[in-house]
Amino acid sequence: MPEPILVVDDDRDIRDSLADTLADEGYAAVLVDTGEEGLAYLRTHPNTPLVLLDWNMLPMGGEPFRDAMRAVPDLSGIPIALLTADSRVLENVNATDFAACLKKPVNLEALFAVVARYWR
Repeated sequence: MPEPILVVDDDRDIRDSLADTLADEGYAAVLVDTGEEGLAYLRTHPNTPLVLLDWNMLPMGGEPFRDAMRAVPDLSGIPIALLTADSRVLENVNATDFAACLKKPVNLEALFAVVARYWR
């Protein structure tokens, strides 16, 4: 069985909803509420197939999280799906930096398509 998907979001309701939705489809997820916790998890689980990353978090948001992942060779290849409720973020990020850029509330078909692509 593949490693779980990592969900990094500071909103407990969103984390729990994503985990439940993924579990209903047969996917496992690990939930963390800060970028720092997410990086700590990835350092010990470099085979994580996908990160679902909230862009707007404090103190470490999506951009510094992504940059920190890129700086670590073992983590730089892990795909990230950006999640945000802010349409301006989606207009301003380089979409090629991400496995997907998904607007909250997340379209489940789009989410499952991304997860299926990376779940091994």
